Amino acid sequence: MTPRLTHIALHLRDLQASIDFYRDICGMTIVHEREDGGKRVVWMAEAGRENDFVFVLVPGGPGRDQADKDISHFGFALDSRAAVDRVAGVAGREGYLVWPPRQEPWPVGYYCAVKDPDGNLIEFSYGQPLGPGASDLDNEGPGRDAGDMTVKPLDADAAGTGSEGRAS
Repeated sequence: MTPRLTHIALHLRDLQASIDFYRDICGMTIVHEREDGGKRVVWMAEAGRENDFVFVLVPGGPGRDQADKDISHFGFALDSRAAVDRVAGVAGREGYLVWPPRQEPWPVGYYCAVKDPDGNLIEFSYGQPLGPGASDLDNEGPGRDAGDMTVKPLDADAAGTGSEGRAS
C-alpha cells in the first residue's frame, strides 16, 4: 500500500482559540473529540473530508513563532478570487492577516496568508493546480501540456530555480 496523508497534529497553546479560528476562518468543523490524559483532544475537518484528512488539535503546546522569511504553511484552496478577498477581510479585522491578497504567476495563483492563534501560517488561494479554481487556469506554465490541467513532473534540466520565497 502507498502511504496516504491522513492528518496533521498541532500542539497548541490555546485549544479553544484554535477551534474558533479553524471553524470561523477555515470553515472546518469538529468531527471527533475525546479526553486523553485529562486533556481535550479535537479533530477538525472540512465538510466532506471527515474520513480523508483531519487536523488533530492537542492542548498544552508551546506555540509557533515562525521567522519572517519562513514560508512553511498549510494551504486551503478557495473557489474564487472574491473568496480569497473575503477571508483576507475577516482575517484583517481579527488581526490575523500576514500577506494581503496578491497575484503570482502559475502555479501560485491568487492568494493571501494569515496566522492562526498559535502562529502557524495558513494560505488561502485560488487558481493553483490543486482544488477549486484549477480548471480556470490558463494553459501556460512549465510542467504542463496545453489543454491538460494536470501538473506534470519536470525533469532535472527543466526544473530551473523553483519558486523559492513564494507561496505554494
